[in-house]
Amino acid sequence: MSWFKRKDQKFKDPKKKSVPDGLWDKCPSCTEILYRPEMEKNLSVCHHCDHHFRVAPDLYVDLLIDAGTETHLFKNLESKDFLKFKAGKKYKDQIIAAKNKTGEKDAIRVYEGKINGKTAILAIMNFRFIGGSMGSVVGEAVSRGIQKAGELKVPFLLVCASGGARMQEGAISLMQLAKTSTQLAKFAKNGGLYIPILTDPTTGGVTASYGMLGDVILAEPGALIGFAGPRVIKQTIGQDLPKGFQRSEFLLEKGFIDHIVSRSEMKEKITTLISLLT
Repeated sequence: MSWFKRKDQKFKDPKKKSVPDGLWDKCPSCTEILYRPEMEKNLSVCHHCDHHFRVAPDLYVDLLIDAGTETHLFKNLESKDFLKFKAGKKYKDQIIAAKNKTGEKDAIRVYEGKINGKTAILAIMNFRFIGGSMGSVVGEAVSRGIQKAGELKVPFLLVCASGGARMQEGAISLMQLAKTSTQLAKFAKNGGLYIPILTDPTTGGVTASYGMLGDVILAEPGALIGFAGPRVIKQTIGQDLPKGFQRSEFLLEKGFIDHIVSRSEMKEKITTLISLLT
């Protein structure tokens, strides 16, 4: 007796539907397969292991600023190819590609708005724009944001996400470390409150400047935070690095940051800090 074999008949199930692309994500921490719409309802945080995915600036705008109170500042700032830089790909072409990819003019947005009724200036970096690198526009936007906060006598908050200084701008990008640090020093001298929020990743020149100059430094769980990368450090010192090295939990233990705050609690934590410190 021969058994009927569906594959031999090459039948197709008319009811079988293909799964649309982009509906599922794999968590890099616990490897669970996550349904993207459900994960986005959870602020792009894995509900199995609390891994915080990298997200676009829009999420932080919706999360932190009271609806309808935000004003987008300094929207016309755009990067220029000062050095006519070319290495495999022209910097000018990289800027165009990043603009097309993100719909942004550069790797940062600055807003004036209210956080639970309290006015603040909030800057948000975008890692998808050339790795959130800090060039002349990022440095200028941060500086103007600090100055605006000083004029209004309100707190300045900055969501950091960056690979560091934008080396396609050479020394001009490195000057932004001194520029932003000087503005923060003036802001602090006049009694201003500055709270950086370090997300994954915060590295290089951003860590070496405004990322670590806060009155209270917050970080998301599991965020990579450091200057040089772990691989470079390991090769330099010739030793294995401790478990969890350069993650926010490790930095909290060593005293480099003050609090680890999940996205779901971030707005309330910031509101409490503003109430206590202003």
